[in-house]
Amino acid sequence: MVQHRWDKRKEIFISDLDELVYRSNLLGQDRSVANWGGGNTSTKTTEIDFKGNQIEVMWVKGSGSDLATMKDRNFTGLKLDDIKPLIERENMSDEEMVAYLQHCMIDTKHPRSSIETLLHAFLPFKNVDHTHPDAIISIACADNGEDIAKEIYGERFVWVPYIRPGFKLSKMIAEGVENNPNAELVIMEKHGLVTWGSTSKESYDKTISVIQEAEDYIETKAKGKTLFGGQKYESLNTEEREKILAQVLPVIRGEVSEDNKMIITNDSNDSILEFVNSEDAKALSQIGAACPDHLVHTKRVPLYVDWDPATKDVSGLIESIHSGISRFKEEYIAYFERNKSKDDKIVEAVPRVLLIPGIGMVNTGKSWAAANVSKSLYHRAVSVMRGSTILGNFISLNEAESFAIEYWPLELYKLSLAPKEAEFSRQVAFITGGAGGIGSATCKRLLSEGAHIVLADINLDGAQELAQEINEKYGEDRVLAVKMDVTKEEEVKSAIQSAILKYGGLDIIVNNAGLASSSPFEETTLDKWDLNIKVLVTGYFLVAREAFKLMKNQKIGGSMVFVGSKNSIYAGKNASAYSTAKAAEVHLARTIAADGGQYGIRVNTVLPDAVIRGSKIWDSDWKEERASSYGIAKDELEEHYKKRTILNVNILPSDIAESITFLASSKAAKTTGCMVTVDGGVAAAFTR
Repeated sequence: MVQHRWDKRKEIFISDLDELVYRSNLLGQDRSVANWGGGNTSTKTTEIDFKGNQIEVMWVKGSGSDLATMKDRNFTGLKLDDIKPLIERENMSDEEMVAYLQHCMIDTKHPRSSIETLLHAFLPFKNVDHTHPDAIISIACADNGEDIAKEIYGERFVWVPYIRPGFKLSKMIAEGVENNPNAELVIMEKHGLVTWGSTSKESYDKTISVIQEAEDYIETKAKGKTLFGGQKYESLNTEEREKILAQVLPVIRGEVSEDNKMIITNDSNDSILEFVNSEDAKALSQIGAACPDHLVHTKRVPLYVDWDPATKDVSGLIESIHSGISRFKEEYIAYFERNKSKDDKIVEAVPRVLLIPGIGMVNTGKSWAAANVSKSLYHRAVSVMRGSTILGNFISLNEAESFAIEYWPLELYKLSLAPKEAEFSRQVAFITGGAGGIGSATCKRLLSEGAHIVLADINLDGAQELAQEINEKYGEDRVLAVKMDVTKEEEVKSAIQSAILKYGGLDIIVNNAGLASSSPFEETTLDKWDLNIKVLVTGYFLVAREAFKLMKNQKIGGSMVFVGSKNSIYAGKNASAYSTAKAAEVHLARTIAADGGQYGIRVNTVLPDAVIRGSKIWDSDWKEERASSYGIAKDELEEHYKKRTILNVNILPSDIAESITFLASSKAAKTTGCMVTVDGGVAAAFTR
């Protein structure tokens, strides 16, 4: 239920724009009021222009921002005297309107104004809010919606039939309000709500009270009603659901990543499960999107996967997913062909939302954040369908209306302004030893080029600390920290499953977990020998094997990079256990490369030497042991290693990260089974 969030203690505003920011954030923070990226707000005020003259200015939400988080820089200031005469026009194309409004801006550095700018400008009120509340859209998407609105609001509302946002809709709203002196709100069919007030607080109060009236009415009508036709399927328990998802998410990811890789998320929220498990879910979900803002991120319809969870038949579910996605693609292409205009180019013909009885919802997107937006908006869609079916029957945009929104030139133009995707956008990297020097440097390097990261480390606290630091910088859930001892098979399987449940699969494996020991050969204990083999050979084998199975199931290839050592090919003194394990590790990588080529899985190895700075290995006895083997003090070791290189340099974690990044990238797309030395040039370790 909607909550009134205005806090009088925070009423310390230095300008009308400052107050508008506060109001907008309050409205956006409740997703049942304002969709992610949707809605727009405005205020009209006076400003001093560059000539020193006082002018009337309207501040309106800029395109591409989100009400929940936007700041004053996300609003556009426009000269109202230039905009007001437009109300006299009969019509105006979108392109003409956008070009005209650019000339009305008081500062060219401001963002492009919302497509619904004229909606705000044509209404004669100081403050205007346009939102997409679930309760109001439930009315706007009910086949008897206008009658319901009369029951709730009497003569206080204006009903506007559906029309795509732009000049004509703005003028219809203004004329409807002008013709109804009792109007306090506008309901746009299949779209949303418009409210206003003389102050920011009055406008906010009106929005909340109007929504509250609708919610109260719907909940009164809901009493004694069976939602969505009643329950058809039972939900699986958490353990069963996650076990099945771990098997099917990579399949889904492979199917939807034929043209562009996708990040996959899943959701088993109670409200989603209630819907997907219901008798009417399949039919209702195929009616269409609840409003234009939903459609942009969820497509016109989701894929409903026919499956009975009581069977627990995973192979049957996978078959239904294969056939369902194939059918979705065919139907989407046909939908495009039926409605396209001359210059339209088809976008991703894959579902953004998949509904699976007993399991919940799966979402796809170019990033975790994008998939999460689709998830959030389908929650809103379910809420709207609930309300509409309580009141009457759910209706939606028809096919032509939907296509007009999805392929709206202004929407596509907005997408074109997004920065070019980086090398590892849409990809997920799994880094073992992620909290260490090379691991953390590699994490940051891959992140800088768009990757999502799973940091796996036996030191969970260290991995979590790094993940928190990075997520604060790059955004929510770009990095996941998991505890994993590479020598324990079940922990490896569990960590890989966690990665699948979080992002849907993996594209890059960085096998980097390590340790080192040094001792004269005759003093090397069996325990020390076994430990090196367990971590550096068996551990790398376990991680690579589980990743190989996953990548094979995804059917979109993948890259593994092993972090070896100069000792992989050079028999270092007093390091028999370590050198032997590292040599085995390198050959393991080559054998996997030989097996993986047919599946597009590349496997390469980086051979560093003496990466002392930032390394947890060198913080152990290894540093003292290596110094002793050379007959020097341990604080002389770094200089010793530097002087023995041809280039006279020290090797840093960032140097190794750079090579790992190259080998994982498209620049090395035709390279596999390769060893790359990053050691400053140690002649004795030249590869042969």
